[in-house]
Amino acid sequence: MPVSRAATPAIAALVAAGAPHEVLRYHHDPRSQSYGEEAVAALAGDSLVAEQIFKTLIIAAGSVLAVAVLPVPWKLSLKAAASALGLAKVAMADQAAAERATGYVLGGISPLGQRKRLPTVVDSSALGFERVLCSAGKRGWDVALAPQDLVRLTQAVTADIRAV
Repeated sequence: MPVSRAATPAIAALVAAGAPHEVLRYHHDPRSQSYGEEAVAALAGDSLVAEQIFKTLIIAAGSVLAVAVLPVPWKLSLKAAASALGLAKVAMADQAAAERATGYVLGGISPLGQRKRLPTVVDSSALGFERVLCSAGKRGWDVALAPQDLVRLTQAVTADIRAV
């Protein structure tokens, strides 16, 4: 079944920007609690490594929300993300606040096409790949794109935000 070119706000943002991309779909199990690991299990293989599949996390510094994008297998360093974004201290955002600000549901939050543009940091490891995957804005949908396009379209800074 073909995917509408603007099936989600993330895909619409890519189309509007003329950014080359590919939508990849996989079966989403509604019982799944680890959306990123589900994507890795479905999409990683011969030509795609787990570190190319990125998760989108919403973080908060008080009432200020921001976005951290990093490979699924890695844990986020809240301290490094805060530093990269020029914030004193951050914590993981409340699910309801994250969904309200982005317009997406948990497990389908894309760094692209969010309802409100939030300060964003993309892990610098993305720049080592020809293409990376992130949520296309719906559970079970990822989008493959050049990391430079991800950074440009989200107006992100890049930094090492991996917890060591």
